[in-house]
Formats: sequence, structure tokens, C-alpha cells
Amino acid sequence: MVRIGQRLLTGALIVVFQVLMAGTALAHWPNIKAGATCVNGIATIDYTSTSWSAKKGEGENPRIDILFNNVVVASGAYKSPGYSFSGSAFAPAGTTAVVTALAVGTWGDGQAGGQSAAITVDIPSGCGELSLGRFTGGGSQIQVGGVRVTKGLTVHCDLLLSNNLEVNWKGHSFHMAEHISTVRCSDDPNIIEAPPEAPLDTMVGVGVGRYDNVDGFTIEFTLVDAGEPGNLDMAALRIFETANPANVVLLVPLQYLSGGNLQAHFDQPHK
Repeated sequence: MVRIGQRLLTGALIVVFQVLMAGTALAHWPNIKAGATCVNGIATIDYTSTSWSAKKGEGENPRIDILFNNVVVASGAYKSPGYSFSGSAFAPAGTTAVVTALAVGTWGDGQAGGQSAAITVDIPSGCGELSLGRFTGGGSQIQVGGVRVTKGLTVHCDLLLSNNLEVNWKGHSFHMAEHISTVRCSDDPNIIEAPPEAPLDTMVGVGVGRYDNVDGFTIEFTLVDAGEPGNLDMAALRIFETANPANVVLLVPLQYLSGGNLQAHFDQPHK
């Protein structure tokens, strides 16, 4: 009887041990690969995030956030057949950036999220490091892709105050707060911004603000001044919910203005 009990006890211990080992083997995590490039003075980070497992019920996850220096810039999902997604976003200011993939959703087998993986990316030297200058909007208003940007547009190449950017479209509006999260200004020798003369012709920035008077939204914007009268100026706008980047409320790819004029200037004292 003792032997039977011992044998049963040993078997139970083996089962428990096997369950523990299985739980350890079935660890969940996101993978991340990333690299930075510099084109016309604008630094961009390309990334690819892949699941730990390409099996249904294990490696699936409905929401993986991508963060640059702890700021959410995009989100994606791990799903069949690739269990992977890629993308790109403007690089933050600085010589390096930490790119993180964070599992926000619940895994396909019921495992809770919260796992993350990170990689440090080197930003190409000399890419968008201007700190002097500003952009303003001329004409009655800037128009691009059916979207209006108010005449009050004033954005500086630093992270100080005195910045204003308001966007209006189809009954909606976004008003950027005075603080900018990140900004990059650059001078492309192939773009002539004069008149007036300025130390930059391109600005790429990220800021937070209010969408339809509700806090918690982010804007990514690109402004390009290609001289007078403004028909060669370009702009891009992307506005999304900060806590859920998949909720994009406005997306205007980089394109020529259909009205108004963007102007780059030497900087002036802040208010």
C-alpha cells in the first residue's frame, strides 16, 4: 500500500512538474527589429515586430503598440498568416531612439499581455539637427487634401512655448497645445525656400492637443516651404488618439498645398 501511495504521489509530482515546465516553455513576448534612415534631412525609423510564435491560439495578439522613447507612435496586430507587421514613423530628436514593442492585448491562448521588447536605434548624424527657425502659415488659410490649417500657424524648431497649430475638416477640429513633443528641422539643398531666406525648409513634428475639444490626441505633421507663391509647398498631417494609435481621425499623406502658403523664417524671441 505504501508503494502504491508513493507511486501515485510521484506521478502527481511529475504531472505538476510537467505543467510548470509547459507554462515556462509557453512564454509570450513580442520581437522587434528597427533601423533609422535619413532622406532629405528627415530621419525615419522603420520597424518590424513579430510574434514569439506563429501558431493560432498562441502567437496571436490583437494589439501591439510601438513606442519611440516611451511615446506610442503606432500599433498593429499579430495574426495569421505572418504573425508580424511593419511600419515607419518619424524619429524623435536626438542621436538615438529606443524602439519598443509592447503587448497590450490578450494573447490568443488567453495569456494576459504586458510583455515588451526594446532595441536602441542610432539616428544618422547630421540629420535634422537644426534648432533655429520657425514655420508660419500665409494667406487666408492653408489647404491640403481638403483640410484647412488656420492662418495662426506658428511652430518653432525647439521645444519651447509660442507654438500654434489648428486643423479643421468636415466639422471637426484639432488644436495643438503650446508644447511640442518632438520636432526636427532640416535644410534640403534641393529645396529653395526663399523668399524670405531661412535656415530651414522642412519641419517634422509631433504634438498633443484637443480633438473636438477632447484631450488625449496626438498630431504628426510635416511642413515643406518650396518658395513663392506656395504652390510647390507641401504638408502631411496625421491625428490619432494617443492611447490608441489605431484610432486615426485624420490622415493626409504628404502632398502639395491646394491653397495658402507655408513660410520658413529665422527664429524670433518667444513670447
